[in-house]
Amino acid sequence: MTERERGAAFVRDADEALRGAYDPPMSLDAYVDRVLENPTAAASGARYLLAAVESQGTREVRERGERLERYRFFDDPYNDGEHAVLGNTAALNAFVDDLRAAAAGRGNDETIVWIDGPTATGKSEFKRCLVNGLREFSKTEEGRRYTVEWNVTGAGAGVGGATGSASLSYGTGGDTGAWYRSPVQTHPLSVFPESVRESIADAVDADAYPIAADVELDPFSREAYDHLESVYRDEGRRDLFSAITDRDHLRVTSYVVDVGTGVGVLHAEDDGTPKERLVGSWMGGMLRELGSRGRKNPQAFSYDGVLSQGNGVATIVEDASQHADLLRRLLNVPDERRVKLDKGIGMDLDTQLIVISNPDLDAELDRHAEREGADPLKALKRRLTRHEFRYLTNRRLEAELLRREVGGEHGVPTVDGVEETSAEGPERGAETDRDPGAAALTIGVRDGKGGVTDREIAPHAIGAAALYAVVTRLDTDDLSADIGLVEKADLYESGAIRRGPDDEELTVDDIAFGDGDGRNGLPVTYVRDVIAELLGADAERSHPDLPVERVITPTDVLDAMADGLADAPVFSRAEVAEFENRKAPVAERVRERQRADVIDAVLADETVPEATVAEYVEHVYAWDADEPVETERGPEEPDALVMKVFETETLGRFDEDDYRGTDPTEAVATFRRERVIRALTRYAWRNRGDAFSVDDVELGEIPELKAVVESNDLADVKRRFPDLDPSEWADPPADTETARAKAATIDRLVDWGYSPASAELTSRAVMRDVRDEWRSLAAADDGGERTWD
Repeated sequence: MTERERGAAFVRDADEALRGAYDPPMSLDAYVDRVLENPTAAASGARYLLAAVESQGTREVRERGERLERYRFFDDPYNDGEHAVLGNTAALNAFVDDLRAAAAGRGNDETIVWIDGPTATGKSEFKRCLVNGLREFSKTEEGRRYTVEWNVTGAGAGVGGATGSASLSYGTGGDTGAWYRSPVQTHPLSVFPESVRESIADAVDADAYPIAADVELDPFSREAYDHLESVYRDEGRRDLFSAITDRDHLRVTSYVVDVGTGVGVLHAEDDGTPKERLVGSWMGGMLRELGSRGRKNPQAFSYDGVLSQGNGVATIVEDASQHADLLRRLLNVPDERRVKLDKGIGMDLDTQLIVISNPDLDAELDRHAEREGADPLKALKRRLTRHEFRYLTNRRLEAELLRREVGGEHGVPTVDGVEETSAEGPERGAETDRDPGAAALTIGVRDGKGGVTDREIAPHAIGAAALYAVVTRLDTDDLSADIGLVEKADLYESGAIRRGPDDEELTVDDIAFGDGDGRNGLPVTYVRDVIAELLGADAERSHPDLPVERVITPTDVLDAMADGLADAPVFSRAEVAEFENRKAPVAERVRERQRADVIDAVLADETVPEATVAEYVEHVYAWDADEPVETERGPEEPDALVMKVFETETLGRFDEDDYRGTDPTEAVATFRRERVIRALTRYAWRNRGDAFSVDDVELGEIPELKAVVESNDLADVKRRFPDLDPSEWADPPADTETARAKAATIDRLVDWGYSPASAELTSRAVMRDVRDEWRSLAAADDGGERTWD
């Protein structure tokens, strides 16, 4: 492809991107037909925003251990989740409830939505989601947004008192024959007289939300309308409205909703007088150019204030505490739906007001609280509906957020993890599968010579950082002696935990947790900066063949997070001490995860075939139901020996004393019913729409059964590799069982997403612990052989 052909291809791509985003200009009557067919075309700001949110549907998520319906709109689906709001589903749902009430006109249209929360809790992503979602929704057929354009050519003297050919101008001068769009996205229905607007509203489907029929023309459009009305009234036209709204003078056009066009955003750094920030300012030069002769011609107004830009859909005030002087002025906007440009010149507004702030706005609103009934901010506080964003308390979501912050990954998170990300994760099915905290992350880091060096954040390092951050955000006042911080985090992540294989399942519903979680703790920005600093320097370790100095391990991350607390100015001394104390249980959990990886890798080639497991399950199920087993030879009684061998040799859970011959004792019978049969029963219930058969069971889908048949521990390692010596793991002698086991283990870990370097470091760390444990056991054995020393 030549350079010219490549350029043409890009132009075609641009054409394709814009194709379908706009409707051709239409007449006013054609627009009314569209409204009657699709009332969203004339929806109020709140109703339009609600339609955009609902257009993407919902999905089920788990937060704080509970299942919630979440609107996909806040996953930023149009941008592959780049600015997805992670967590805070309850607050987002409450926000949508506010929109629904306002759209229905149930008295909540006076509400100013207040999104509150500490730094780095997703408030900026919330704003970006709104803007991205509204922009893309407005490009769809369902979400088209409309306004009017004017052209007064051929209708007598110029608008605003100018003589000569008729013209309408805005900004600089007039252009005969030019079309000028309403600068504040006025609703096309505002052109109609009030009585007709009401009739149109009555004709709309009664099941639909009310349409925006109670708005008047904006001052700029009123200037054009009044001029056309004067001209054609003087001509004696009986079809006066038809003449004014003739296609030569008025057309309805669609527009793409964006910042400045349907969405107004007031930033912390924006300055000016209150009126300039809210609606805009008069332009003296334009007043003279338009020959206004002392009157305030609306054509000479800038209309660049946040309410003007946001008219039609939404107005967002960022860092609201920086604009506290405007809050009281915003008070009457939702009540009266009108704002003044100047004396006698006002503008109807249809916009959903949203203010976003850090917790310091609380202090600003309460500064007159001691005056009680005389508090000048009391009316404002009554109209503010607060929705609190908090730090995440779900480890998986926090890990996904960290991957976004550190590595630029993005994707739409699901209830249990990440639906899709831009990097490949491990293929292992047990712990690392679809877990953003368990997967490794490789990042190219530029060095001082202009080159790029790949640095690996090892498996479980992101998860360790996420878990540490989460446990700092959890309240300890509601913990019992049986529940620790890490277990509380587990409950919030999965909704249920089981401490031991024979213990009853504990759910969130079994515990009365308080409401303080997520208000304080380590923000994701702190963790991101810690990891970024680790990425910038090699670790103090080496290996003759592997770049282990370029690997960031979970221990590296946890140590750096704890060590940096004292120097971080955002934490008090009490917080530093408290957060440091919460590191130990997190480190222990991470070691457990790493140990599971390594032991599973050591025993991977020894895994029991699924056919053997299925045979055992089938015999246990038949034994419990007192039914025969279907075999190639026909129905037969469940084989007691098959079950006993599996339980004693494969599982290693029972010994000869737990049986009377091949008959199980009560302990074995309880195990079969509670740990195996109950899992099958739950699976049958979840799939109760179909005829249940053991042959239909996907063993990997039953966590309880999976834990039984796939559990590996050090006893299994001892039994299957009697000559393995963990003290020689770092540099095993050639042609030994240790060397062969290590080589196979490293290969399997690499298959599961580790690099050779991180596999080496992780397996060494695990085997050091194993060596120490076995030495302790050997020392405690009076006279026992120390074969594992």
